[in-house]
Amino acid sequence: MENPLWNRLPAEVRAQVDALVLDDQKLAAVKAVLDASREPRTSLHECSRLVAERCAALGRRFRPAPSAPLDLEDLVAEVRALPRPPAAVEALWDGDTEGWFVVLVGVTLDPKTEHHLATVRHGGDIRAFNGEVPPWPEAEEASRIGAALAGRLDVPFHFASPGEPDDTAPRWWDSP
Repeated sequence: MENPLWNRLPAEVRAQVDALVLDDQKLAAVKAVLDASREPRTSLHECSRLVAERCAALGRRFRPAPSAPLDLEDLVAEVRALPRPPAAVEALWDGDTEGWFVVLVGVTLDPKTEHHLATVRHGGDIRAFNGEVPPWPEAEEASRIGAALAGRLDVPFHFASPGEPDDTAPRWWDSP
């Protein structure tokens, strides 16, 4: 069944929305629908639902795809390819318009720098509203693999906030 909101949108907006969905720019697609909606103004929820329907119709995922499971040997090889060995392995929360994820980095002190090793994402923030988290499975995976990697490298592992997303948690290099 066709969505009545979709039928009310001008053809050029429908084409723009589909192009944005195919380019994986779901938030921009929601904004295009919202901006094009006529009086009475369409709710953000209805615009999001329409974009989710367009994702399904075009064979795209509305929610972010989970990352592949981390492989310890691949991460060890990646660390060995870095310009200098890290002084620690750290897990950090980060987020985007689709939700929270954990980034594993190798950190050095001289110079103070971080080297991206992996990103762990197990879904979007809709999980929080559906009661699916906590525990956060990306934090559990990053903790397990990060600690194993740090053990193999004989360096500390640091994850300041494994129990909940916090992108302002203290960094390893700031700890006493």
